[in-house]
Amino acid sequence: MDEIETRLAQRLAALRAERGWSLDELAQKSAVSRASLSRIEKGEVSPTANVLGKLCVAFGVTLSRLMQMVEDDFVPLVVRADQEVWTDPDTGYQRRLVSPTSKQLSGEVIEVEIGPSQRIEYDGSPRDGLEHHLVMLSGALSMEVDGQTHHLMAGDCLRYQLRGGNVFQTSRDQGAKYHLFIID
Repeated sequence: MDEIETRLAQRLAALRAERGWSLDELAQKSAVSRASLSRIEKGEVSPTANVLGKLCVAFGVTLSRLMQMVEDDFVPLVVRADQEVWTDPDTGYQRRLVSPTSKQLSGEVIEVEIGPSQRIEYDGSPRDGLEHHLVMLSGALSMEVDGQTHHLMAGDCLRYQLRGGNVFQTSRDQGAKYHLFIID
């Protein structure tokens, strides 16, 4: 495991402890098995994007806020070489913290790359009404929000408030790269 995955495992264990939840309670709240949670917290496995999404809903934090919690200190300039990148071990989905969250700021920017033939599904929102602006940089993406599917191409922008689950789907022949602006 690399340093960010180790810090993520420690932060997930700390969030559970801060709430006074047992592994069984978190398993029930997140629909992630107790065994998987234990292995994740011990740093034996890296959680997938789907599992992190479920844990964020259970903890009531955005994925970006969770990732910010494992970051060191806030700095105003984040050069690309220093931006944290996390890759889902199952799908290859790559998430770059372009502009990480901070306690002083309410927004953040994430760069996401999803390969062809991928489907990433989140069961819920960590906070009802969370504002998102998704700007397509390249490729094509089908995005389902509130039961409505939107087909996005390079240059398109989808603005929405997240009130439930959502689905990101790429076609068989091309992936997608986009920036996601989250206003917390």
